Amino acid sequence: MKPGDRPGAEAIRRKGWFVAHRWLLARRLSQLVILGLFLAGPWLGIWIVKGNLASSLTLEVLPLTDPLLLLQVLASGQMPAATAVTGAAIVLVFYLLVGGRVYCSWVCPVNPITDAAEWLRCRLGIKGGARFSDQTRNWLLGAIPLLAAVSGGLAWELVNPVSMVYRGLVFGMGLAWGVLVAIFLLDLFVGRRAWCGHLCPVGAFYGLLGGVALVRVGALRRERCDDCLDCFAVCPEHQVIKPALKGADQGLGPVILSGHCTNCGRCIDVCGREVFAFTTRFTRSAHKIRPVNTGDNHPQEVSS
Repeated sequence: MKPGDRPGAEAIRRKGWFVAHRWLLARRLSQLVILGLFLAGPWLGIWIVKGNLASSLTLEVLPLTDPLLLLQVLASGQMPAATAVTGAAIVLVFYLLVGGRVYCSWVCPVNPITDAAEWLRCRLGIKGGARFSDQTRNWLLGAIPLLAAVSGGLAWELVNPVSMVYRGLVFGMGLAWGVLVAIFLLDLFVGRRAWCGHLCPVGAFYGLLGGVALVRVGALRRERCDDCLDCFAVCPEHQVIKPALKGADQGLGPVILSGHCTNCGRCIDVCGREVFAFTTRFTRSAHKIRPVNTGDNHPQEVSS
C-alpha cells in the first residue's frame, strides 16, 4: 500500500474498482431488494411479501418470523401461532447455515446508515471516541425478554430501529427520522461502529447464531499478507480478524469463527493480495503459496 492510500486503494489498482467492491455492492442490492419486497405491497399493491422484517408471509406460503420476536412473545406469556413457530424455525436454520450476523450486513436497513457514518468518519479523520464494554449489547439483549415479561407485550418492537424504519416508510417517518439521525450521529461522533458493534441487541442475538454457522470468511492465503491493515480498517468487527490472520504460530486455523463476524465480505473486497475468501467452518488449513516464474523475472504467487 502506498503512503496516503485509503483502505482498498491497492485492491482497486490490482483488481479494478468493481471487483474491489463486489461484496459491498451485492450487500446493498440485497438490502434494497428485501426492503423493496416488503414495500411493494403497501406502496404498489403487489403483495409478494406480507408483513415486515419481524414477521412475514411470502407468496401466501412461506412464513418467516424473527426468532427474537418469538422469544418476546413467549416471555410476555402469549401463545404464538403455529405459523410463527414454523417461521422462526425456518429463519433459525437459515442463519445457522449462512451466519447469524449476515442479517446485520445483508438484510438490516439500518446498516447503510451506520456504514455511511463510518465512511464520513474516515473522510473527516475523526479518531477515538467513547469505549463501550463488549458485554453492553448482551445486557441489552437480556433486557428485551425481561421487558416483554414485565410489560406483557412486545415493548422492544416499539423502539427497534429496524421496525421503526419499516413503519416509517409505510405510514410516515415521524419519530423514526430522529432515531436514525441519532444512530448516525452516535457512530459519527461518539464511537466507531457504536450502534452495530457495541449496542444493538439484535446484532447480539444473531451473533449467538453466528458462532456455530457453517459459512465463514477465512484468511485462506494468509501467507500473502503484507500487514497493510486495510482489512482491519474496514471490518465492522475488526477484533475477529487477528486470530485467523495471525494465529498460525498458536496453531489457529485461518477461518474466522467468531459469531461477531457479519460475513460482509469487505475484507475480501479491500485486500489487494486476495488473502480472504468465503469458505466453511471446517476449513482447517490455509492454502499453501508457491512462487511461479512467469518468465518476466517477476515471480507471482499462486495457491496450490
